[in-house]
Amino acid sequence: MEIINQQLALGKIRHALFDFDGTISLIRAGWQEVMLEMMFEILIKTPTHESEKALSSVIKEFITRLTGKQTIYQMIQLREEVEKRGGEAKEPLEYKHHYHDLLMKKIQYRLEGLKKKEIESTGMMVPGTMRILELLKNEGVVCYLASGTDEKFVIEEAELLGVTHYFASIYGAQDDYKNFSKRMVIQRIIRENRLKGDELVAFGDGFVEIEDTKMVGGIAIGVATNEESRIGINQWKRRRLIQAGADIIIPDFRESEKLVEYLFQEA
Repeated sequence: MEIINQQLALGKIRHALFDFDGTISLIRAGWQEVMLEMMFEILIKTPTHESEKALSSVIKEFITRLTGKQTIYQMIQLREEVEKRGGEAKEPLEYKHHYHDLLMKKIQYRLEGLKKKEIESTGMMVPGTMRILELLKNEGVVCYLASGTDEKFVIEEAELLGVTHYFASIYGAQDDYKNFSKRMVIQRIIRENRLKGDELVAFGDGFVEIEDTKMVGGIAIGVATNEESRIGINQWKRRRLIQAGADIIIPDFRESEKLVEYLFQEA
């Protein structure tokens, strides 16, 4: 546990928001590579594209910048990038469906393995997830799940992992994408429960949920998991989360007792 902000107002948390992919679930681990490869194949065919190396850098930058938002925003950016390079762009929703088909091919064995109980659910989660959820429940904290992945898939995958019952509400991307964002969810939680900022804590591995939490004065915990090995810190994630304003950085939830003890101590 790395404390970035030493000035936190502790001991007041009543509600908690969790991102899903990369924070709780590892079912979709590797999605960035799938998206990058798809976008590269599309943009390399445009009339005025740059070198392969430069093009990869451009794609990585906007995928990263928009991580945490609904997937459609990355596809909107892809359309703009195609048009910039003189290509004939498709609709963002068409790009999104194509990306999802490619991703499903990569992760289908994980979904099937979980359904058939051939893969242990704990092996498809960030280590310690169940423990942190149980500890927060014991503290009387109301938890919510919010994801940029389509809501129907978030609900399905949360059920496969056995975590659904820990959350008062589960929010995910909608076809009418303008009516959903993590910022809207956070503002709704604050408004409906009449919270002060330091009564909300958010856990996430993306720039968006960390930044949005800090905008309302909440406590933001960056989960910088190394998704491949499930051990240690992903230094690239760590740097991005700190840039977004994370108050605390953790590699996973293995030391949940220490984390909860810290968060619920009196200031």
